[in-house]
Amino acid sequence: MSYDFDTPVDRSGGDSYKWNAHNDRPDLLPMWVADMDFRTAPAIIEALRRRVDHGVFGYTSVGADYYDAVINWFSSRHGWVIGRSQIIYTSGVVPAVSAIIKAMTKPGDKIVTQTPAYNCFFSSIRNNGCRLVANELVRDPQTGRYTIDFDELDRITSDPDVTLMILCNPHNPTGRVWTPSELRRVGETCLRNGVFVIADEIHCELTFDGYEYTPYASISRELADNCAVCISPSKAFNTAGLQIANIVAGTPEIYRRIDRAINDNEVCDVNPFGVAATIAAYNESAVWLAELKQYIWENYQYLKVQLEQLAPDYQLTPLEGTYLAWMSIRPSGMNADQFCRQLLDATGLMLNPGEMYGQGGEEFVRLNLATQHSRIIDATERLTTFISRLHC
Repeated sequence: MSYDFDTPVDRSGGDSYKWNAHNDRPDLLPMWVADMDFRTAPAIIEALRRRVDHGVFGYTSVGADYYDAVINWFSSRHGWVIGRSQIIYTSGVVPAVSAIIKAMTKPGDKIVTQTPAYNCFFSSIRNNGCRLVANELVRDPQTGRYTIDFDELDRITSDPDVTLMILCNPHNPTGRVWTPSELRRVGETCLRNGVFVIADEIHCELTFDGYEYTPYASISRELADNCAVCISPSKAFNTAGLQIANIVAGTPEIYRRIDRAINDNEVCDVNPFGVAATIAAYNESAVWLAELKQYIWENYQYLKVQLEQLAPDYQLTPLEGTYLAWMSIRPSGMNADQFCRQLLDATGLMLNPGEMYGQGGEEFVRLNLATQHSRIIDATERLTTFISRLHC
């Protein structure tokens, strides 16, 4: 590999949200919150260094080079043609989702999302005075792969109180990369029932061989006109702390409504470092990203093989996209919260309990694979040793 992903970066004792979760544990190994333990792409670091050297950090004007970087990346890599007049920049995907809900619903409306689901969807729905309706994904007990219950989705969205759906593409936490036919069927169901779609596509660059990200808005003109898509370089390039994301609005009227909500929610400004990082990511960091994905895939394969050999009843869901592994802990006899608390107490390994992702997550844990091979080996040993002791 051209880039060094192996050298551990010491994030303890600093300002890392991920690593400061339990300062009382010197043996802490955090594999929970979704940021990476890798230094970001060199081109991004250099762009930020130049921006620091400038020395003035006033209010930021987002220029044509920013829009061009976003538009060219998605056009060349994914065949998705975005108009500059469709893009609304903001401070993150979660603020984006919240603002879109504010723009496209009214308090009391029902919003559907497919559970288990990214937990911040729940707070965005609640904070806007709306009600959650779960379209629980269907898990194949043999393969562990998840699919959409389309009959249930059609039933749910036919309720006139359901006005919006949040779609996660690729899906966090199950790791599914939705196919064009699945996305089309979701979109046609929502169109038929008058339901607007938010597509959270923050993990879009993190797909593995045999699986290809399809932008929801690229499926058809009809689907594009009934959606808003949220994108950001933050997951793929480990720049979440730079606080920048983009909303792609389907029509001028949708743009107007969302832009008003972005301003109402006071998330209409971004910082100069986020702008510089986005341009460098999309213009100069494709090779780094390709090597990153290969490295994460090797981490997943190592964990998968070790679990198959040492804890075969603890099934790992097939990973198609994201860097987040989803593992069944049903054989433990515990719910996920109990499992994670006991695992942390006994070993210092910190995972996400599946309950936080809603209906269908109660017997699962989420593991962050975006770390050094050495840490994956360490984490796997802690995990399998803990499991073996449960069954002594």
